[in-house]
Amino acid sequence: MTKKTFEIEMKVRDYECDTQGIVNNANYLHYTEVTRHEFMESLGISFKECHGLGIDPVVSRADLHYKTSLTGGDPFLSSLTVERKGAKLIFHHTIRRKSDGAVCCDAWIEIAVLVNGKLSRGDYFDEKMKDYIV
Repeated sequence: MTKKTFEIEMKVRDYECDTQGIVNNANYLHYTEVTRHEFMESLGISFKECHGLGIDPVVSRADLHYKTSLTGGDPFLSSLTVERKGAKLIFHHTIRRKSDGAVCCDAWIEIAVLVNGKLSRGDYFDEKMKDYIV
């Protein structure tokens, strides 16, 4: 089964760069979070509404692999696919520099879902993400 991919374009802001002129590593984690939030919003999922229902998806693990650096002003594409692994949702992220398509970062973000403070399978998301979850 082929996974459906979600993708957005972003641009590096100068303040995200370190003294070497490249994006500080921690910002790639921010980029993946923005991508997940935009993805959820595109599916009509509001984190605020979820929280009001007692449903809280939380990052339980993050694994980032840095390949090549982005620099100030670089436009880039951030994409994700989703995998269901037991009770967890696994988001596979790829960040590519737009100018040449170079992969800058691959990330694997594991999400656990709490319902009323207790670990849950998070079935709430399955129907909404059905075109993306493998």
